[in-house]
Amino acid sequence: MVGKTKALVLNGYGINCPVETAYAIKTVGGSADIMHVSELLHKPKMLENYNFLVLPGGFSFGDDIASGKVLANRIRYKAGKELLDFISRGKLILGICNGFQALVKMGLLPEPDFEQRVTLTYNESGKFEDRWARLEGNPKSPCIFTRGVASIPLPVRHGEGRFIPANGEVLDSIVKDELIALKYSGPSAEGGSGVAYPWNPNGSIMDIAGICDKSGQVFGLMPHPEAYNHRTNSPCWANGVGSEGHGLALFRNAVEYLEKEW
Repeated sequence: MVGKTKALVLNGYGINCPVETAYAIKTVGGSADIMHVSELLHKPKMLENYNFLVLPGGFSFGDDIASGKVLANRIRYKAGKELLDFISRGKLILGICNGFQALVKMGLLPEPDFEQRVTLTYNESGKFEDRWARLEGNPKSPCIFTRGVASIPLPVRHGEGRFIPANGEVLDSIVKDELIALKYSGPSAEGGSGVAYPWNPNGSIMDIAGICDKSGQVFGLMPHPEAYNHRTNSPCWANGVGSEGHGLALFRNAVEYLEKEW
């Protein structure tokens, strides 16, 4: 039986995780088409055929200017109207790593109005971080993707993942509206100012790993849920880590929401 979830997973220009992302969606019961970004930019109305848009991880446009910036600008100016319509209809958007960078830089997060309020910039460590992280979910967040997720291990692999708001007012708003969906978890840093490195791999303020908009439909995170789509993806799999990859929980929540709402 064909379900109601129809995902469009973007590819091309340096995006490098579309196959794993589409696989994760299909594994939890959805359908997914992998399509080159240029096709969306040429015919943005094709979004009407889908209810789930995913911007996967990678290094779009070589991370020139800043990670995700070129991709963000091209999508915003070619398909901005269609994206806002997409969201207004209750559809879902997910940005992973480079996709998260694109979402914040085109102004779809934390508010989908094309005004950039936050950024993801160079890691405090000054180097590319490739490691596993423990994440803590926020039960008060409206995020559809993280419902029921209390704690989850996921891999990170990025050089520009440090979350910074434009100012204190923006951060206060994000906190007040419970838009922080996932935080890095681990031992406290010296002085008690958040989680210590390397448990917080990039130095994000308030240990932020992922945020959503007020509707919970638009979600971005730096860790890679698609990279933990099978239990053997974990370095601890032989010691017993469950029957499936933990990253599937985020995709399953999305598919269950769409199956119910559509």
